[in-house]
Amino acid sequence: MFDDLPPDLARLLTLRVWHAMWLERIDRRIAAVRRREAEQERGRQRRPPGPDWIVELGIGDGRPPVELHAGDCYAAGGRRRAVDRGEARRLLAAGLRACTHCRPDRRLGILE
Repeated sequence: MFDDLPPDLARLLTLRVWHAMWLERIDRRIAAVRRREAEQERGRQRRPPGPDWIVELGIGDGRPPVELHAGDCYAAGGRRRAVDRGEARRLLAAGLRACTHCRPDRRLGILE
């Protein structure tokens, strides 16, 4: 059926060595990929959970709070700090603007 291999022993042995080298390379790469994936999974498992609430900070003297976001909000800016539930409620009660995307005021049960 597949009779396209060379008929002599020398060339067959050469092909066998060549394929053995390729299998070794492939096995090394498989092992490296498995190690990398295992390290990534360990990193995901050990990553601390994200904050529940984020205060977006302004620019300038003292970096005043600008807006409150839920911890998973995609619209939160780069200048931020994590706050706990109590502080988030206090900030909203003090008049801090709630994000219109994630609506932390609704999640915290604060009516306007």
